[in-house]
Amino acid sequence: MDFTQYELGYDIPALPGMAEAAIQTPCLVLDLDALERNIRKMGQIAAQAGVQLRVHGKMHKSVDVALLQMRLGGACGLCCQKVSEAEAFVRGGVLDVLISNQVTDPVKIARLARLPQLGARVAVCVDDLANVADLSAAATAAGTELVCLVEIDCGAGRCGVGDAAAVVALAQAIATAPGLRFGGIQAYQGAMQHLPLFAERRAKCDVAIAMVRDAVAALAAVGLRCDSITGGGTGSFWFEAGSGVYTELQCGSYAFMDADYGRVLDRDGKRLDHGEWDNALFLLTQVMSHVKPGVAVVDAGLKAQSLDSGLPVVFGRDDVAYVKCSDEHGEVSDPQGVLRVNDKLRLVPGHCDPTCNLHDWYVGVRGGLVEVVWPITARGKAF
Repeated sequence: MDFTQYELGYDIPALPGMAEAAIQTPCLVLDLDALERNIRKMGQIAAQAGVQLRVHGKMHKSVDVALLQMRLGGACGLCCQKVSEAEAFVRGGVLDVLISNQVTDPVKIARLARLPQLGARVAVCVDDLANVADLSAAATAAGTELVCLVEIDCGAGRCGVGDAAAVVALAQAIATAPGLRFGGIQAYQGAMQHLPLFAERRAKCDVAIAMVRDAVAALAAVGLRCDSITGGGTGSFWFEAGSGVYTELQCGSYAFMDADYGRVLDRDGKRLDHGEWDNALFLLTQVMSHVKPGVAVVDAGLKAQSLDSGLPVVFGRDDVAYVKCSDEHGEVSDPQGVLRVNDKLRLVPGHCDPTCNLHDWYVGVRGGLVEVVWPITARGKAF
């Protein structure tokens, strides 16, 4: 990437080759070694289980990260949530995309139907018969094919139909609609991903798996086969991968990790960030004031991170703690007075997805040096 058009500290937080200590803050830093370990590990888990890995792009919104997941982790493609996200990924070279969500607005449907013209396989979820007709009309007008998956509400309580009969009715409508192809079932149980105990998550997932089995059997009874049964997340993928029913995983946060997922316990009772996965994403921040005893003020506040899942955690230290923030400032408890103005801290965000959406760049570091600077390609693509 040509960085001559960018000014350090104004357009970009870092340049390749510079020391990590010189990175401008606040910004998102990727530990490339940790990121690559996470990507390879999930790819190996999926391969050993005999399922595909379709990584969730809504987490990182980065073409560069997605292509790395495909190259190092064997991902078949990605899923995302919005048409504008899908457009950004396809234009960046990710040519197998599932919008794991409903698209019902006429303008968005028309854009979606044109996307396969760029050479991509494009899939979308449906849970309404009227939507099937609208998707069919748009795909026919564009001269393209859209793959449609019927979404089951298997516990999240959001989108999706609730019984096998409704799955069959939608699948039959898709299978006979011009410009559409029935691709299978979307069954993602999002509500249980952050339940702290492994057994709690397994119990919830067992319900979802049973619903999927019923739907597959009902489809088979009318002669319809599911090529893809997709779902699973960072908190549940072991269950879907071992179910014998799911054919594809949709994990996202495993690649970066965050403080909220870090608190979740694995099958051995270890935190996910102490066992299964490494923290690879950090919000780098700098001390800008320390005039008050015991309190250091840093430059990462609300505008640099999402707090919907709680405050960030200072990585690798127990002598200081991030305790409060406002728009532009964060307060770090420093009872021993160990911090100085311009000291830098790595914060683990509470929730990686919305935090990443607030930034324009990832700064990838290895061995204390900046190796890459990647644009957050689909940042702000929320329509």
